[in-house]
Amino acid sequence: MYQPDPAIVAKDPLLQPLTIRHLTIRNRIMSTSHACGLEQNGMPDDAYQSYHEAKAKGGIGLSMFGGSSNVDIDSPNIFRQLNVGTDEIIPHLQRFAARMHAQGAALMCQITHLGRRGDPYGGDRLPTIGPSPIRETAHRSIPKEMDEHDIDRVVKAFAAAALRCKEGGLDGIETMAGGHLIGQFLSPDTNRRTDRFGGSLENRCRFALMVHEAIRKAVGDSFILGMRFTIDEGPDSALRLDEGIRIARILKDAGAVDFFNAIYGTMENVPALAKYNMPGMGTPLAPWVEPVGVFRREVGLPVFHAARIADLASARYAVREGKVDMAGMTRAQIADPYIVAKLASGREDEIRPCVGATHCQSQHRPSCLHNPVTGRELSLKHVIPKTQGPVRKVVVIGGGPAGLEAARVSAERGHEVSLYEAAAEFGGQILLGATGSWRRDLKGIVEWRLAELGRLGASLHANAYMDEHDIAELEPDVVIMATGGLPMVDIGDGAELCINTWDVLTGQVALSGDVLIFDGTGRHPGPLAAERAVEAGARVSYVSIDAMIAEELTYSERIRWKQLFLKHGIQPIPETRLVSVERCDNRLAARLLNDLSHEITTVMVDHVVVEQGSIPMTEVYDQLRGRSNNEGVSDLEATVNAAPQPRRSAEGFELHRIGDAVASRNIHSAMLDALRICSAL
Repeated sequence: MYQPDPAIVAKDPLLQPLTIRHLTIRNRIMSTSHACGLEQNGMPDDAYQSYHEAKAKGGIGLSMFGGSSNVDIDSPNIFRQLNVGTDEIIPHLQRFAARMHAQGAALMCQITHLGRRGDPYGGDRLPTIGPSPIRETAHRSIPKEMDEHDIDRVVKAFAAAALRCKEGGLDGIETMAGGHLIGQFLSPDTNRRTDRFGGSLENRCRFALMVHEAIRKAVGDSFILGMRFTIDEGPDSALRLDEGIRIARILKDAGAVDFFNAIYGTMENVPALAKYNMPGMGTPLAPWVEPVGVFRREVGLPVFHAARIADLASARYAVREGKVDMAGMTRAQIADPYIVAKLASGREDEIRPCVGATHCQSQHRPSCLHNPVTGRELSLKHVIPKTQGPVRKVVVIGGGPAGLEAARVSAERGHEVSLYEAAAEFGGQILLGATGSWRRDLKGIVEWRLAELGRLGASLHANAYMDEHDIAELEPDVVIMATGGLPMVDIGDGAELCINTWDVLTGQVALSGDVLIFDGTGRHPGPLAAERAVEAGARVSYVSIDAMIAEELTYSERIRWKQLFLKHGIQPIPETRLVSVERCDNRLAARLLNDLSHEITTVMVDHVVVEQGSIPMTEVYDQLRGRSNNEGVSDLEATVNAAPQPRRSAEGFELHRIGDAVASRNIHSAMLDALRICSAL
């Protein structure tokens, strides 16, 4: 629960209230609207509400939900949005608002019409609409040019949706301008009309003014009305900051808005989205705070803003210096919804950091790379409760992400925890991932857990290889095997002539001359090895079994690697596999099979680097199974439900293996294994 220290609240600008009209928001930290992926048939049901309620319990001032909530039938649900175009949503909103208000947080919804950003083949397969028939790159839609009947219909739909939000007990709403229909009318890049809705800046503002005038008439003066507004569409667009300020002043002078939620850049295509609109790891923190500050000064209304404001120092600067009125820490709240509670109670050093990995933008959203509770609030807990049973001796073998999380959760439960890592450093494969030019922030995942384990009093041992007898001598009650895996090189003939990506990333092998990299996973290690090879002066050929590089990663990560490959002149060979390698005159002959043509080609290189994930290290686990009371079996039903594991005998310790010691997966999956098993101990 949120229990602030008055002395801390008094001196921190982030903890000061903000009043807009009649509404007082208790502090300056918010979560901006996003499609969190938890809706049910377009409705915010229990899972959706619980996800936001965790932030309210954690002290957030304002939660803005419903990223791209659709107001009308030709704005279809294409990326798990809410439907505010039906009265069915009202009781859901009423329950939602009651839950958030009970925790002291304000609640608002974003409503929108996607316009050309929709999908003509989604929903009811209606044509998309827009101010002009200009194709949108990201969603591939060529819209119908709206006539005045369309305009009147959509204006009425906005007003009806806003009224539903008011009847649902919300504190306010924002319309979405940037990239969506309202913004498409505002931007000269997407509005080529010659009637009263196009041409001059005043004409391009007409649709936005009509929408907001209709909303205000429907909801009255007591309801908060804002706009998520693009202040500058970026260097490749016509709408720049000076014109964004002029548009905002027109809206302000008309009394159309109570606040602006400022965004930068366009959503026109995936590179623009990743570079400007929602930047991730490798981008400087809070990259657009300065132009947002100029906008706020010139417009003179409360301004919200979120774009990689991932840490409290950046948020505090933005608020203290008058750049923003509300700091949107959306992804940071996905990593730790208790940011405000920890800040306000003097526990700022316990905040789980957002490392900018953009895992929350994957198809599995809203999941955080290293907070597996997020999005699973109905079955897991952000605040790990103390055990109601006896204190148990928990021994964790392996100090990678799975082992660190297993040790942390077990220690939070109040157990006696010892963690043993064979290497000199804790972190496992995270240390390899952090070697890249733009992925160093991954170390925050390790550093936070080590700090938490120190606070919780766990016993940590590096350079400590443990065999079966070493573990048994500790007389444990529970043994968690998080030993990870070893690189897999499975290509048929010539595997022994190949190098694995781990050896490249640890610097054990120096690459030179002609290097062939075969990527069999579409994850980070292949591109990381390519980067390392290029830095060493090698000439790189990159072969992938997938249609594109980094296919398993999020769009933001993929764009990063594409940019790096473009910079270094690496042209990937897609949908091709490495079938064999043989030595030939002190060089290596690599045979490649193209999956489309079934043709085999041979290339001569100096090194062949293979990335195929890992195979589990299970030797010690296999030796321990006979000593355990569960035969080393983790019951799947109990695991999924985070329930106590069944015993198969009365003697011995409980034994589990987690993470890559089970199968080659990612950080999130490894930590989810650990949390599910250990939160029930």
